[in-house]
Amino acid sequence: MPVSPEHFAAFVAASIILLIIPGPTIIMVITQALAHGRRIAFASVLGVGLGDLLATSLSIAGAGALLAASASLFQALKFIGAAYLIWIGYKMWRTPAKIPDMSEADVPAASGRPAVVFRDSFLITALNPKGILFFVAFVPQFIDPALPYAPQAATYVLTFTALGILNATLFAFAADGARQTIRRPQVMKMAMRTGGSLLMMAGVAAALTRRAS
Repeated sequence: MPVSPEHFAAFVAASIILLIIPGPTIIMVITQALAHGRRIAFASVLGVGLGDLLATSLSIAGAGALLAASASLFQALKFIGAAYLIWIGYKMWRTPAKIPDMSEADVPAASGRPAVVFRDSFLITALNPKGILFFVAFVPQFIDPALPYAPQAATYVLTFTALGILNATLFAFAADGARQTIRRPQVMKMAMRTGGSLLMMAGVAAALTRRAS
């Protein structure tokens, strides 16, 4: 094993604690599952997973250090990510939830919709410089200087990505289960608008958060 068992166990425990706290990406997964079911929500899950993989890989490759050193680059990426988050939240808020009959379970989703959901989840996750910076600060605590750095870093990146996908999948299943019992259009509309509002609030908060000196 490229990492020490003690460090790996501590990393997994810390990652689980971090991941179970719902953030913007999990809010989007839950909202999609409530509105459209688990099949569409899984597109969000895959987007979250790929976004996590890209962000963590970039941080290990040195993007985190670059962002930490460049205030202008950090601010630019932060505002791009925040603006996109607000836009996706606004679209969720405006889009009415469609509650299909159970007979529609085998009907394919609208053409291109899973791809759009995947894209939105991926960009929300990947365009988060604070997440990259956090991973840069997070991983070194579990690096054993007596072992080669690259294999340890790769192990942590893949482990965090796998845990993130599992976490998002569990949230999607839970939300889809709730969807089967909460089928009133008013309730689904409220869920969509709540999820969209939370995403817009997260985007505003991200835009207003100042870079730590």
